Amino acid sequence: MQWLNTNEAAAYLKVNPRTLAKWAREKKVPGHRLSGTTRFVWRFLQSELDAMLISSTNNGNGDGSSNRRRT
Repeated sequence: MQWLNTNEAAAYLKVNPRTLAKWAREKKVPGHRLSGTTRFVWRFLQSELDAMLISSTNNGNGDGSSNRRRT
């Protein structure tokens, strides 16, 4: 089990740290807010980020095709 701070997790996901923090607040990514701090401090489990990435990949068609009807 490996914990990542916001900067490490953002680099892992190849996004801006502020974007990742916003997604965590919106519950779009699994994040854990530390209590007892005056500002938001997030930590992310790498295994949870991996699972999120795998599930988002599997929810698509997987072949790059779109869901639009072909006419």
